[in-house]
Amino acid sequence: MKKTILVLLLVFASFGFSQSVSSQAAPAPAPPAFQAKPEDVNSIEAILAATYDVISGPAGKKRDWDRFRSLFYPGARLIPTGRRPNESEVKARVLSPDDYVDRSAPFLEKEGFFERGVSNKMVHYGNIAHVFSTYESRRKADDAQPFQRGINSFQLVNDGKRWWVMTILWQGETPDNPIPTEYLK
Repeated sequence: MKKTILVLLLVFASFGFSQSVSSQAAPAPAPPAFQAKPEDVNSIEAILAATYDVISGPAGKKRDWDRFRSLFYPGARLIPTGRRPNESEVKARVLSPDDYVDRSAPFLEKEGFFERGVSNKMVHYGNIAHVFSTYESRRKADDAQPFQRGINSFQLVNDGKRWWVMTILWQGETPDNPIPTEYLK
């Protein structure tokens, strides 16, 4: 009987210990190196607009990559998806904001690039939001037709102080995968 009570006490003690350890909050992420403009992050609409704005500009214009980085939560990811010519498999590349800058800045700044959201479908619960944002891309702001359209899937979080981009997953429109009408309204 004494052994049974001792075993039960040990089980309850270890259960209580594991509960207190697992209920402790995870360490906070490192603060971002770049301070966001309050007007860029005070609403879902604002952070979407800032994301499109900061990557857009004429050929020869350097983008404000510190502003870009300030929109993203530490550890955030950008994930382009699609099929390469002459391949059948859709692939995804997982990039950090810095990877995106390293990879995209030379092209965007040399060629000119303007991207804007033309339709947003949002779902929002508590401190999280998901937005399917249909986009159009142009080389010049006044180009009559976009050279590319697609959908950006934004996952956002509000930490009680501001909105953050956690993930942007996107896919460009193709002839065999047109954007559905409901995402163009």
